[in-house]
Amino acid sequence: QVQLVESGGGSVQAGGSLRLSCAASGRAFNSGGITWFRQAPEKEREFVAAISWSSGSTSYGDSVKGRFTISRDNAKNTVYLQMNSLKPEDTAVYYCNLRPDNYWGQGTQVTVSS
Repeated sequence: QVQLVESGGGSVQAGGSLRLSCAASGRAFNSGGITWFRQAPEKEREFVAAISWSSGSTSYGDSVKGRFTISRDNAKNTVYLQMNSLKPEDTAVYYCNLRPDNYWGQGTQVTVSS
């Protein structure tokens, strides 16, 4: 059974940093990848970043480009989201999603105070 477990959320002041982790388990992960999304209260879900398991190719949402970095550790089946220069508008629940299976993690709260 495939599982995704996010961790690393918390509260931080504006300008600070957090690193989120998404640990995948349940099978081999040789294709597809992981996408991070976030959802703030009363807002639509937003694409944050994505990475391919095999090639490591990455893509980012416009609102996080230059501040967030997605990376992977294939040996640990874990994807990281390094978030720097955090802003109050980054406050949301962050979810990781496994492509192409469409499994979701439980989410982790990130709160950025001004």
